[in-house]
Amino acid sequence: MKSEKQIDIEYLCLKIKEFVNFERIIINASMSKYTSFRTGGNASAMVIVENIVELKKLLCLLTEEQVPHILLGNGSNILVKDGGYKGIVIKLGNSFNTVKVEENKITAYAGAKITAVAKAAMEHGLSGMEFASGIPGSVGGGVFMNAGAYGGEIKDIIVSVQAITKDGSREYEISREEMLMGYRTSSFQKTGDIIIYATFQLKLEEKNIIAERMKELMEKRNQKQPVNLPSAGSFFKRPEGYYAGKLIQDSGLKGLSVGGAQVSPMHAGFIVNNGDATAGDILKLMKLIQNTVFEKFGVRLEPEVRILGD
Repeated sequence: MKSEKQIDIEYLCLKIKEFVNFERIIINASMSKYTSFRTGGNASAMVIVENIVELKKLLCLLTEEQVPHILLGNGSNILVKDGGYKGIVIKLGNSFNTVKVEENKITAYAGAKITAVAKAAMEHGLSGMEFASGIPGSVGGGVFMNAGAYGGEIKDIIVSVQAITKDGSREYEISREEMLMGYRTSSFQKTGDIIIYATFQLKLEEKNIIAERMKELMEKRNQKQPVNLPSAGSFFKRPEGYYAGKLIQDSGLKGLSVGGAQVSPMHAGFIVNNGDATAGDILKLMKLIQNTVFEKFGVRLEPEVRILGD
C-alpha cells in the first residue's frame, strides 16, 4: 500500500468523481463525527457509496492505485488515532439500510443498524434477535465481529452473507459454516472482503412476548452500562475463564481517568469519553489497564475495539 506522501488525494478524488457524486466525497473527514467515541483524527477522505456498482468500482480503483482503505459502518467499534487515517474511508449510504422480512427470515443490508433489524423482527413476531436489540453497531460490523450480548451472538442466527471480494472484482455468497465465526471474530477479518447483506433465520413467537424480553434487556443495559457517554461498548475481549470488567474492577481501576478518558464508574469494562478525550488519552488508559491487570492477575487483555491510523 502507498504511504501518506504517495497518495495523491486530488487525483484520486477526480477519479472517484467519475462514478460517485462529488457531494458524497469528503476531504479530511473528521472521524470524531463518524465514530461513537466522538474523538480521533481525520481520514484523508471519506466516500459515501449508495449502491453496489459504486462500491465495486471504488474498491477496484483503490486496489489498482494501492490506496489504504477501510469500510465504516456505524463507527461503534472503532478508534482512529489522533494522527488520523492516511487513506480512504468508505461509508455505506442510506440505500444500504434496507431490511426485508420474508416468513421467518430477515435479510438486512450491511448499513442497517442492528437495533433496527431487531425491532423489525419483533414487529413481525420473529424471535431470536432480542439479544441484539441494544447493540449500537451496523449489520456489517456485527457480522464482521460476530457481535453478541446477553448470551446471544450473530453466529446463532445468521444463515448466509452476500459479499464482495476486497478488490471489488467478484460478488459471492458465503454460508455460516464458511464464515468461521468465533468469539468476536469471523473469516471477514482475515479476507478483508466486504459484506453487502446478511440473512438471518428466526423463530415465530408472540409479538408482545418478544417486546417484553427486549424491554427487559434494554432496562438491564441502561442500568449497568454508561449509555449516555461516548464509548465503543465493551473495550476489551473477554479473556478465557475471566470477565474483563471484573479483572479491571478488581485491579482497583474503576473510575480511573487519563485526560478526558475514564474507566466507567458504572461498568469497568467500558472506557468512556467524558467530553474532551483524545484518542491518545484512550490509548494511554488502555495500556495502563492492560499492564495493571497483567501485573495483578497474569492475564493479557486484548482490545475488542479496532484501532486505526497514526
